[in-house]
Amino acid sequence: MSFTRRRFSLVAGSALALAAKPSFAAEPVKVGALYPLSGQVAKSGEDTLNGIRLAVDIVNKKYPALKMPLAADEGLPSLGGAPIELIAADHQGSPETGAAEAERLIVQSKVVALVGAFHSSVAATSSQVAERMGVPYISGESEATPLTERGYKWFFRTTPSSKTQAKDFFTFLRDINKTHNNSVKTIAVVHENTLWGQEFAKSVDGYFKEYPEFTKSLFIGYQQGTADVTSEVQKLIAAKPDVVFHASYDAEAILFARTYKQYGFNPQGVMAIGASFGSNAFRDALGPDANYFFVREHWSRDLAARNPLVGEVAKMYRERFGKDMDGTPARAFTAMMVLADAINRAKSREPEKIREALAATDIKGDALIMPWEGVKFDKTGQNVLTRGIFVQTLEGTPRMVWPADFATAKLVWPRPAWR
Repeated sequence: MSFTRRRFSLVAGSALALAAKPSFAAEPVKVGALYPLSGQVAKSGEDTLNGIRLAVDIVNKKYPALKMPLAADEGLPSLGGAPIELIAADHQGSPETGAAEAERLIVQSKVVALVGAFHSSVAATSSQVAERMGVPYISGESEATPLTERGYKWFFRTTPSSKTQAKDFFTFLRDINKTHNNSVKTIAVVHENTLWGQEFAKSVDGYFKEYPEFTKSLFIGYQQGTADVTSEVQKLIAAKPDVVFHASYDAEAILFARTYKQYGFNPQGVMAIGASFGSNAFRDALGPDANYFFVREHWSRDLAARNPLVGEVAKMYRERFGKDMDGTPARAFTAMMVLADAINRAKSREPEKIREALAATDIKGDALIMPWEGVKFDKTGQNVLTRGIFVQTLEGTPRMVWPADFATAKLVWPRPAWR
């Protein structure tokens, strides 16, 4: 199959009309970024890559007022002020293309580390290449649980796994039942059929024994990229679940929402893993119909009330890219900052020393824009200090509604009837 590769190379985001690029005495440190920049999720892929671009800009320039690692210096201090050069590759959502692009970045572009890859299925294949070639790979948004269960030495993940996130869905619903007369009893799951969706469904299925007050209604898997979900929605209408859990990428999330409205399907709640039901792309496509969906998120602009760093970074993102930051770019931004911190602590461009520095990472929560206790990896490469939140789109804006001690808006439950 032939395809066109889109290749991007930039230092400090020069192609994005950021501030004038400083002059560096030291040679740049090359980092490869694998993201879907064409295809069905290209818009979200570009938004996510922009989070990484912003992180690189913060490292490469001086932002003394920004209270986070490497912001006050120009470049990487331990490497003589060397800048990070970001080399981005378009994997198009294809695991095969992702693997090929990972090898190209390592062999031809001589990157010292990789970051990616949005799709868990692409992270699986591209990190295989990195493992074989001995290059660190960090993921900020690929969630499938098995990614950190393969015994890999070179793979690290800052974001929580599907299994960790699935438990939050049940904990959230248990809290809903305490305040809404135990109204939720039956749960349906709708998931795309690549590694990410399958692993989410598997994780949800495993929690019904731990939460016996809930009953499994039906699980519906569908082909990623499908153009019609009428039969799937009709099955849900017949089953009448109280709640639907979703694992869908942008195009199908938009399609399901439109088909739900078309057929008047309106369960008490629709709750999604990943950012698709709360992304910029989703809100732009649906307008007012994007309201009332829940997303198990990792980040919200509302966190700025607790941590001013969140508001400062969100403002920078908005000024540079003309749109609001959402959860997936925030996670990618965090992964890139963690990688940059490790490279600086390694005081080296050697992949092995960078890997050792990643393994020794211990970043406190107040240095992050995430609602986490920090970043610290276990022996599998999984960050063990994460925490989840739920966000609900209200009047066109994602608002943090759970847990109660983080909430900045009152959630709407059950969801109102379609207009």
